[in-house]
Amino acid sequence: MNIYKFTIECLQVTIVLETAPAFTLSLELPIASTADVIVLVALFAIARFFTALAGMDIGTAFGGMGSSREMTIASLAEPAMLMAIFTVSLASKSTSLSQMVHVIYSGHSILRPSLAFALFAFILIALAETGRIPVDNPATHLELTMIHEAMILEYSGRHLALIEWANMMKLFLFVMLGAAAFAPWGIAETGDPGAISMAFLFMMMKLSIVGAVLVLIETGLAKMRIFRLTEFLGSAFLLATLGMLSFFILE
Repeated sequence: MNIYKFTIECLQVTIVLETAPAFTLSLELPIASTADVIVLVALFAIARFFTALAGMDIGTAFGGMGSSREMTIASLAEPAMLMAIFTVSLASKSTSLSQMVHVIYSGHSILRPSLAFALFAFILIALAETGRIPVDNPATHLELTMIHEAMILEYSGRHLALIEWANMMKLFLFVMLGAAAFAPWGIAETGDPGAISMAFLFMMMKLSIVGAVLVLIETGLAKMRIFRLTEFLGSAFLLATLGMLSFFILE
């Protein structure tokens, strides 16, 4: 079990170190050029794989059930995620996050119908990928309704703390990825310390806004049934597909 937890944590830290500078603070940091959205989605998928292995390694019924549900969601969410990202990459003609931010800054990708469809799809996918309501309830105590929590039900102490820390980093990365792809204003275009300080303030504002919206969603909606998740994620894939089709048809 230790190797699975260590792998999960190392993958999340790798994602933060390789891609976070490109869509949180500045475009001119030394490792900003390594941020590629396809690699990012692949790293998330590998981290999910090892999380499912850690859930099954426990040997309990709930661990296996949670792993099965998690991989079912992954099989539906990841294609929709890639489709939404490809829609944005078509508009910027690159899968590099730095190039995406630069193109949106230049004003060539503002008010496009394809980006609006991709944004709605990304919001639905982010809720599913991070295990938030209405897809999953991170604070649930009902074992039969658990998805992600069922995989870590038997963990405690520092091991549980590491997994929860990885989940918090994943939520942060999804918020920043969405902000960079669809609302990158505030990210510094240079490595000037003053510009980076302003970018940090803008990042905190974005996190506060997303946090408030997330609270409204979780207090206003209830967790949906597990059998309705296919419709939920199917809608996300449909919106992302419509975004890509609208790019070729209208633009």
